[in-house]
Amino acid sequence: MSARLIIVGPPGAGKGTQAGRIASALGIPAISTGDIFRKNVADGTPLGQRAKALMDAGEYVPDDLTNALVRDRLAEPDAEQGFLLDGYPRTTAQVEYLDALLAEQGAAIDLVVQLVADQEALVARLLKRAGEQGRADDTEETIRRRQQVYQEQTAPIVAVYQERGLVADVDGLGTVDEVGDRIAEALTTRGLTAAV
Repeated sequence: MSARLIIVGPPGAGKGTQAGRIASALGIPAISTGDIFRKNVADGTPLGQRAKALMDAGEYVPDDLTNALVRDRLAEPDAEQGFLLDGYPRTTAQVEYLDALLAEQGAAIDLVVQLVADQEALVARLLKRAGEQGRADDTEETIRRRQQVYQEQTAPIVAVYQERGLVADVDGLGTVDEVGDRIAEALTTRGLTAAV
């Protein structure tokens, strides 16, 4: 099945877990920009070297470099029939770039799965995880700041896709299977059938 999806959700909503399940169910790769950066850096590619220099200096990787890395990844054979993007696009300029890139292939984004959850419930979930995994840097203040940054950065992107009628809001609280069932229902509603 051909499906071109984006998944978004605040920290702690289980986005990574669900991304893997969706991709597996649809037979498409889950593509995380974080993973792309790490792979290119590890492989020492020219793009990876540029990204590493910026990250080591504490700088953001600019849109043009991020776009180039994503373009290269989407050109790989496993992404021909579709993909699930996690962490991209992050700016409206990246949305425009992705639109143009897909248009060249006669394709477009089919759906944006937005995991939604009560912020207090997510803060509690992340604090619990921090305690269980010994993540001393995951303080309540840090967690709340990451939530705020997510809202500020993601809201404009989601708004673009909402105007196109492409966003499916899915309750991100509950067990992995419960959330997966809700996502599967949202996909089916859009004609993208898969058990997640």
